Amino acid sequence: MRSNGCCFISRSISISRQIHVSSYDLNAKIKTFVQQGKYEEALKSYSKILINLPSDTSRFTFPSLLKACASLSHFHYGTAFHSTIIKMGLQSDPYIVTSLIRTYVKCASLGNAVKLFDNMSDCETCSQDVALWNSIIDGYSKSGFFEEVMAQFRRMQALNIKPDGYTLCIFLGMRSFFDISYGKEIHGYIIRNMFDDDSFVITALIDMYSNFSRPMEAWNVFQKLENKDSIVIWNAMINGFCENGVWRNCLQLYSLAKCEGLELGSTTFSSVLTACSQGEAMDFGSQLHCDMIKNGVGDDAYASTSLLTFYSKCGDVKYAERVFRLTRNREVGIWNSMISAYINRGFSYDALDIYTQMRGREVSPDSFTISNILTACGMIGSSYVGGMVHGELIKRPVKHNVAVESALLTMYSKLGNVKDAHDVFDQMKEKDVIAWGSIISGSCENKEFEEVLRLYKRMVSDGVKPDPNIIASALIACVAYGDGELIKLGGCFHGLAIKEGLDLDAFTGSSLIEFYSKCGEPNMAREAFSKVLQKNMVVWNTLISCYSQNDLPDVSISLLPQILQFGLRPDSVSIITVLGAVSQMAALLIGKSIHGYYTRSLLRDGTQVENTLIDMYIKCGCLTYGERVFHSMSNRNLVAWNSMIGGLGSNGECHKAIDMFHEMRSRGTEPDEITFVSLLSSCNHGGLVDEGLHIFRSMKGYGVEPNMLHYVNIVDLLGRGGYLDEAREFIENMEIPPGRGVWLSLLSACRVHGNVELGEMAAENLIKMESQRGSNYIQLLNLYVEAGLKEKAVNLRAVMREKGLMKLPGCSWIEIKNKVEVFFSGDSSSPETTMIYGTLDGLKNSMKRRECEDEEGETIYGPG
Repeated sequence: MRSNGCCFISRSISISRQIHVSSYDLNAKIKTFVQQGKYEEALKSYSKILINLPSDTSRFTFPSLLKACASLSHFHYGTAFHSTIIKMGLQSDPYIVTSLIRTYVKCASLGNAVKLFDNMSDCETCSQDVALWNSIIDGYSKSGFFEEVMAQFRRMQALNIKPDGYTLCIFLGMRSFFDISYGKEIHGYIIRNMFDDDSFVITALIDMYSNFSRPMEAWNVFQKLENKDSIVIWNAMINGFCENGVWRNCLQLYSLAKCEGLELGSTTFSSVLTACSQGEAMDFGSQLHCDMIKNGVGDDAYASTSLLTFYSKCGDVKYAERVFRLTRNREVGIWNSMISAYINRGFSYDALDIYTQMRGREVSPDSFTISNILTACGMIGSSYVGGMVHGELIKRPVKHNVAVESALLTMYSKLGNVKDAHDVFDQMKEKDVIAWGSIISGSCENKEFEEVLRLYKRMVSDGVKPDPNIIASALIACVAYGDGELIKLGGCFHGLAIKEGLDLDAFTGSSLIEFYSKCGEPNMAREAFSKVLQKNMVVWNTLISCYSQNDLPDVSISLLPQILQFGLRPDSVSIITVLGAVSQMAALLIGKSIHGYYTRSLLRDGTQVENTLIDMYIKCGCLTYGERVFHSMSNRNLVAWNSMIGGLGSNGECHKAIDMFHEMRSRGTEPDEITFVSLLSSCNHGGLVDEGLHIFRSMKGYGVEPNMLHYVNIVDLLGRGGYLDEAREFIENMEIPPGRGVWLSLLSACRVHGNVELGEMAAENLIKMESQRGSNYIQLLNLYVEAGLKEKAVNLRAVMREKGLMKLPGCSWIEIKNKVEVFFSGDSSSPETTMIYGTLDGLKNSMKRRECEDEEGETIYGPG
């Protein structure tokens, strides 16, 4: 490059003898090229004419030329101009030196910039130029040397050089190096020195508060500004609200800017469209689309990319495709957005197709493109395509991009190629938190939980702080181990999250709620929930699921109206989870209300919700409603058929259940193991022994291997039918070791049919498996009592008493006026206990009177 620079200078000597252009025309031409971003043309223009004729060169030419060098990172050209400047005696010109310093900074030569500045700062006249100080302060700032920035600022103060607005903007831009209290000190300095009417300073101040998650303090700064004519300030505030998830305020602020008649550009529309994406505000976003067209921004690549992303995140991929097709100048950004849109909706093959089109149009992919395509390969399980992309990467400079390498190891992890993932990880030159997160979550997905914790330890020793994704993976590893010490370790991760402020994050909060849910600690889950600042639907749904999974369905149901009170809209996951809780309680009226809400809200993912509705109605004993939902479904998947088959069987419609199985087969839906559980359960309920055995024997013909649930159903079917010897023989010929359910079914059948010998054998196996479970002994105890074997019953009670075993009391419940009342056997804690027993006594007395009045003396009530 140095020789090239010298060549083009020497060539200019001969050219300049032939061409005579005034310095004014030359300066104007170069300045125009630079303003238009045509930096190469600016340099070529100068090289052809006057590069070696200092007498005809104006001092105003060099700042433009140096800006071109900086923009192209042409270090050697910059040094060549520096030499020319010295020859012309302009090395003490603050305006030119400032441009030189900025050029060296942009060309990553901070040492030369500092040397040049130190030479200039010794000159008393030049050292008073604040622009010169800003150039070196900006250089230190861009290089991340905050202490040096402060040192130069203190030197400025010592020399009585007053910082200007640009100086303050540099400080505010270094917010990653200081906390909010320091930011407030800068704010105070701005007010005291009357910079609070400088639009650039105010914009930087709003950005600072927004980045510190203080949107309302940013709003206070915005409101106090008297002159709000600059759209840049409005954009900063809109973006600040957007970054902090306060999307409604973004929409309101946009409407205000529109009413003020401000010139709305692509930056404004992009930020507001992002806010619409956050709140899925489809109507407002569609209006924005119209405004973009009216304001002539419809063809802007940046705004079009945001518009495509908005439609994608709102679930309207068709409209996203339309925006993509109508965009004329498709830069790499909009191709990336279309690929991301397909991936986010699970259309990985479409994403690969767009990538192929992109390559066909000779659009060079960037790191985002490659990362997305690797994600698509992981989703479809295509190691072949993924390997091809990896092969292309080796030939490209983008190979050592951290984001691409992270996507590469994530892909290998999803494909189950853990070794390849670790190879990529070990070869990475730089490992940021994203890379660590990718390898840790990959190990977690492949159930290598010990490796997760080992990698976490390595990461901490490397000085990398965890992010929410890493905390979530570590918590999953702790729960999966099921070890008491590791569950305590999960509590330590919670403490770390609090220390780092990550417990305020929605993703971390959801992970903590799920962790405590699996640990059976719903109270701790609620506490984790309360700490989250921006509670999105994922956080709410995780808490609803937590209560449902921890046998607190009533609390789970009560959260649904609270979501609406917080201004959020329950999604299909919320409905599905709450309907599961309704099923646990058989609360039919509540279930119907939720069904009504779902119908009115027109939520997506209808098939899953309809499947859950069928299950809910069946478990509430309302088969007719379940059938209505089933027959109204436009897309009946296997889950719907299984629910309906099981529901018919459990409600005594066994032959209908078998007929539905045949209908399902005729419609081209293949059965799975759950289908056969439902069928065998139906035969069990209906006592259809021959049909049940025939279905069991046909399973392998459908490619389904029997599991424990199928065996339990057959043993129960044979036992209920009185075929105890056949049941025993069936157990002896099982292809897998019999589980608890098998022996319990046989023991229950022995009790019904009074077969003590076989019942004792079943109980012996049952107790061997779970010696501390009281219900195992109760079944045998009832067998002895009903068979009249009092001595054996007494001895068994003594064993139970010695072991401290007892049977959990049974319970029942009833739904009255949308409230479910639960009653436990022998429990008198209900506030209505006196009234309940009073009513029962009244019923008993009425029954006794009827008995006395019965002329024939027949008992009008059966046993029990």
